[in-house]
Amino acid sequence: MAWGIQVPLLCLAKALSPSPSGFLLGLPRSLPTFGALPSPAEGPEPALCWRMLTWCPCCCCPCCGGESVAVKACMDVRVTCSFSYPWNSGYPWYSSGELFIYWFREKDQHTNDAVATNDPRKRVKPETRGRFSLLGDPNNNDCSLSIRQARLSDSGVYYFRVERGYDVRYSYRDKKLNLLVTGKPDIHFLEPLESGSPTKLTCRLSLACDEPHPLLFSWAGDALDAMNPDTLHSSELTLTPRAQDHGTNLTCLVTFQQVTLERTVLLNVSYAPRNLRISLSFRNVTAFKILQNTSSILIPEGQELQLLCVADSKPPAQLSWFQGSPTPEAAPISNTEVLELQYLGTAEAELTCQAQNPLGSENISLSLIVVSPPQLLGPSCSQEDEGLRCSCSSRARPAPSLHWRLGKLLLEGNFSNASFEVSSSSAGPWANGSLSLREGLSSGVSLSCEALNIHGARSGSVLLLPD
Repeated sequence: MAWGIQVPLLCLAKALSPSPSGFLLGLPRSLPTFGALPSPAEGPEPALCWRMLTWCPCCCCPCCGGESVAVKACMDVRVTCSFSYPWNSGYPWYSSGELFIYWFREKDQHTNDAVATNDPRKRVKPETRGRFSLLGDPNNNDCSLSIRQARLSDSGVYYFRVERGYDVRYSYRDKKLNLLVTGKPDIHFLEPLESGSPTKLTCRLSLACDEPHPLLFSWAGDALDAMNPDTLHSSELTLTPRAQDHGTNLTCLVTFQQVTLERTVLLNVSYAPRNLRISLSFRNVTAFKILQNTSSILIPEGQELQLLCVADSKPPAQLSWFQGSPTPEAAPISNTEVLELQYLGTAEAELTCQAQNPLGSENISLSLIVVSPPQLLGPSCSQEDEGLRCSCSSRARPAPSLHWRLGKLLLEGNFSNASFEVSSSSAGPWANGSLSLREGLSSGVSLSCEALNIHGARSGSVLLLPD
């Protein structure tokens, strides 16, 4: 005999009380036969469908076996459920007895205690008694489930079962309810955190609706990398924050009845100024160049420049510039991060940037050395009674050295003989030299003055003619 297929139907929707209306997300899906029902080729086959409400962010997979409901610990949740079944199909094995429905945990068989039922003969689990209850009338195809003061231990997978008389007995195991009860511990500590100052942190998990159970604590975070791992398994932690810990995450994890809950905080650490650095920008150059590993820098003479001082600190530091090393009574030459220098009147200047906030201060110094290649004045010569006298001057930073050449003969320093006398002197950036020529010189000889330093050289010549 051929059998027509009649499909039992179970629909679930989840909501917080009062439950909003839902929308149909999936179509009925075939399930294995139940109880004394024949196989799909021989008779009716049960099926389930699911509904998910728009407010819930959980995943609903109507064709792959389940619906997820999330609720915060100690809150109430209502799972709206409806089902249909071909009770009046005319098959002889369909009983007209009283209809009983049950909710079981997945790990339990239907012979175990239910979490909720309308069957007075069936025991209910002690941990769900009074909190899990059925809503509505099963005879109106209502299998809705109410959960009050959800506990973390309630998290798990549940399935629905229906029985009527001795012939209709079926568990809907392909489509199950996945209940996730969530909670977060709290982390308590005194703020603000200061670098180098030990601070006591406490992690607490307070769930008044749950029965007391042992709690296992652990801590995680970059700020703990230097701590003894054995100290990270307590509800209390003494942390000495560092400047580099600012902006990092600190997490407390609590394991409770094989469920791990966690709370993460972002560390807000105050610290004294550190990592001072100076950047340099010349005139007509907008970009600053960071000075690396140097305490002095050479500046072309006459060049305008800007110095930028940057410090890493929290709270932000007050930046000031000083001439030389700052003393308590010294007045800053600038109270901003940028120092503009149009002209350095000395060959060398020491400048110091000071960064200061309520937690401390730090200084960084820089020596500016003005440099330039030689500039030459002369040579010039004049006739005197003793003979010919020539002079030459040069200016440079650092001060240049000065010497004379008479033809191929090099004359330098201070000395004299019967033919000529050489003298030289220096003062600041200037070098001065003189040469007196006496007798024994032939005409047509070239005379030159040469000045040089590490940044360049200059020379000037005169030609000695007859008479």
